[in-house]
Amino acid sequence: MLAAVRSLRCLRLGLNVRCSPGEPLDAAPRFFAALRPRGLLRYSSSRTPSDSGPEGPAGKVHRVPAEHRPSQFDKKLLLWTGRFKSMEEIPLRVPPEMIDAARNKARVKACYIMIGLTIIACFAVIASAKRTAERHESLTSWNLAKKAKWREEAALAAQAKAK
Repeated sequence: MLAAVRSLRCLRLGLNVRCSPGEPLDAAPRFFAALRPRGLLRYSSSRTPSDSGPEGPAGKVHRVPAEHRPSQFDKKLLLWTGRFKSMEEIPLRVPPEMIDAARNKARVKACYIMIGLTIIACFAVIASAKRTAERHESLTSWNLAKKAKWREEAALAAQAKAK
C-alpha cells in the first residue's frame, strides 16, 4: 500500500505520474524537468534578473519564473512597500510571490496606519468630552432642550391652527 501511495506523485503542473513499483522515485522529476518552461527570467536576492545557473552563497537565486504581469495597482504597491525605487525599475513580469509579499506588507502598513488614526481619534474624543464637561453640557441636557423646543413649536402650530 505504501509503495502504491509513494508511486503517485503530484507535481506543480497538476499532473499525476504513476511510477512502476520497481522504478526509482526520482524518475518522475527527471521526466517533468523537460516540461518546465525555459528562458523565463529568474530573480536573485539582489532583485536583478539572471539567466545563469545557481550562484554561490553570496547571491541566492530564487527559482521562481516571473509569470505575473503586474497591474498599475500592483506597481504602486511594489513602490509603496519599497521593493522598487521607481516605476521604470519594475519589470514587465514579476514572480507572484513578490506581489503577494508586497500585498502582505501593504496590508500590515495599512493596519498600522488605522491603529494610529484610531488612537488619535480616541484622544480627540477625550479632549472634546473634557471641553463639554467644563461647559456643563451633556447629551441629556441637549436632548431635553431639543424636546422643549419641539413642544413650543407644536404649541405655536396648534395655536395658529386654532385661529
